[in-house]
Amino acid sequence: MSTEHQVINDIKVNNKFYDFIDQEVCDGLDISATEFFQSLSNILAKYQDENKILLEKRSELQAKINDWHRNNKRIDQKKYKGFLEDIGYITSNPGEFNIDVEEVDDEISKVSGPQLVVPITNQRFVLNAVNARWGSLFDCLYGTNVIPNRGSMTTSFAHNLQRVNRTAELACEFLDEIAPLKGASYRQITSQVKYSGTLIFNLDDGELATLIDPDQYIGLTESGNILLKNNNLHLEIVCDQERSLHKSGIFDVILESAVTTIVDFEDSAATVSDEEKIHGYRNYLGLMKRDLNSTFTKNGHTISRSLNKDKKYIDTNGEEHTLPGTSLTLVRNVGIHMRTRMVRNLDNSSIPEGIMDAMVTSLIALHDLKLKINSKKGSVYIVKPKLHGPDEVKFTIDLFESVENALSIKKNTLKIGIMDEERRTTLNLKACIYEARSRCIFINTGFLDRTGDEIHTSMMAGAMRCKNLIKEEDWFSAYEENNVSVGLECGLYKKAQIGKGMWAQPDQMREMLDNKMVHLEAGASCSWVPSPTAATLHATHYHRFDVMSQQQKILSKNQKPNQDDLLVIPFLKLADQLSEEKIINEINNNAQSILGYVVRWINHGVGCSKVQDINHVGLMEDRATLRISSQHMANWLHHEICSEKQVIQAFKEMALIVDQQNKHDPNYIPMAPKYDCYAFKASTALVFEGTDQANGYTEDILIKYRRKFLEANQIT
Repeated sequence: MSTEHQVINDIKVNNKFYDFIDQEVCDGLDISATEFFQSLSNILAKYQDENKILLEKRSELQAKINDWHRNNKRIDQKKYKGFLEDIGYITSNPGEFNIDVEEVDDEISKVSGPQLVVPITNQRFVLNAVNARWGSLFDCLYGTNVIPNRGSMTTSFAHNLQRVNRTAELACEFLDEIAPLKGASYRQITSQVKYSGTLIFNLDDGELATLIDPDQYIGLTESGNILLKNNNLHLEIVCDQERSLHKSGIFDVILESAVTTIVDFEDSAATVSDEEKIHGYRNYLGLMKRDLNSTFTKNGHTISRSLNKDKKYIDTNGEEHTLPGTSLTLVRNVGIHMRTRMVRNLDNSSIPEGIMDAMVTSLIALHDLKLKINSKKGSVYIVKPKLHGPDEVKFTIDLFESVENALSIKKNTLKIGIMDEERRTTLNLKACIYEARSRCIFINTGFLDRTGDEIHTSMMAGAMRCKNLIKEEDWFSAYEENNVSVGLECGLYKKAQIGKGMWAQPDQMREMLDNKMVHLEAGASCSWVPSPTAATLHATHYHRFDVMSQQQKILSKNQKPNQDDLLVIPFLKLADQLSEEKIINEINNNAQSILGYVVRWINHGVGCSKVQDINHVGLMEDRATLRISSQHMANWLHHEICSEKQVIQAFKEMALIVDQQNKHDPNYIPMAPKYDCYAFKASTALVFEGTDQANGYTEDILIKYRRKFLEANQIT
């Protein structure tokens, strides 16, 4: 037996991993580490062959599609659809049904609001995200470009009184809109009349004012703040005449913001080494046991953070209640294509990491099933990414049932969030939901991964449009509409979340406020944001717009998108008129995006970064953005829109820019002028080997070069 592993049944378990499960996870549970790994061994014996068969089916279908495109240069949409049906890429419609999921927390079934996604490997970020259940509207308005940072409104010095006043004015406008007073504005208030049953304000003209809808007044918090409720979301008005710099005396407005948070083991995380994976599991354990904390130094000061406590308040009848101080937490496991060597088969081969994730995250969640702090209803919410079609959803549901049996968990406790981010899932979304009908609590769209799969699936069909133009194609609007339409058709209304994708520009909050309302208007009950600040600002959309009413309207119209539009490939058009300059700009933009992300992934193990684009605008990048950029370059290279020489030149020139953008990072390792580091090699491999990567995924290449980097630097 290896000194680094111990054999349990038919698997070899890394000793550090065993100790973590034994000494930390199983502490306080009615299961031992040995019993857990015996169960894992049994589940692997039952499912890992099927896992392999499903991945082989992906490759077989892709090979058939490639051959069809090679033999059909002009696409007849009817014949194309018939071909996809014949090979089983498009499956049969399951007929009419409604999901019958039970024991779902209100944050998922009844409350519409922002959703954060955070890498599980950074406990400080995890705490920030989960604690973003509540956020200061004043801070978010004052500190972002919602108020232009120029002239008399500059933030270059502390407490610019004009900017503070503008912040308060915007907050009053917001309150006037979502919780209006009878015949008055919040600008006019001077104090609150101390009466617990009804909210009454004194006005600056000596009159009194009450809410138009008195039911919006819920009560007072422990601090005496006014607590209101609108569209199932809470908000606090902090009135303090002494501290406020505004005539109303309003010092702040605290909004219920990130109602739910997905802690992520997948695209935004980089867990190549055993230690990195265990660290991620340990952070999730801290969330479920409610003892996660972080201590760090900022501006020379030591700061400690832990999970927020619940909010207490006194209602209008004088009774005490609590509101959650933290987001409801969902956990995103890895996809079925990922593998791990932390647990191995007896022949030393790796095992499917997704199976391990399902077992370990469910074991950890047993702590919350005892405490019932995260999920008051006693459910475990697992988001499953990169599933291709209903067979893979069924496989996951079967796996969940086996995990429940192994851990003595009640059936259907493990709920599933289905990421609609692969083409085969989009085309068969109703069938996918059917397979998960007793567990489905979430579907959402993910444009970047979905576009990456669109490009890879149709790689042999022809050259694709420029990356920023692909959204203009019929398939994209059909994709976004189809997700909502199918979800509502399957009964997700007031039972499960229907989500939309990420706002990727964390510094552009004015633009987010101007543009992200469309997700609510489309019927999405949650939408991804990149930061706690963005969550609070995006929460203003949910206060202004009733998503549940919008879903009812969509249901009553019974209008469905044209499913055939989903099959329209976003080919390059003659009208695009690609000049040499446009080609160079496109591949430069992609190369810069790839390098900026990969260099941090390989050298620092950072899976989600704010990366400056070619115009020095900060963008949130993860493996989804990497997938689309690398697949787009691979597509153009394959169809000779650009040459290998041009691609290499683009990477070298952009490496200089990325090096310059990171020059103030003392730990940064430059790529130029040698261009022989693992980060640069990984970046170019993603393009030159892009057509051969399964489904266009980036993990195999990233992990290969991250391991080389760790070995070269003797980092375990």
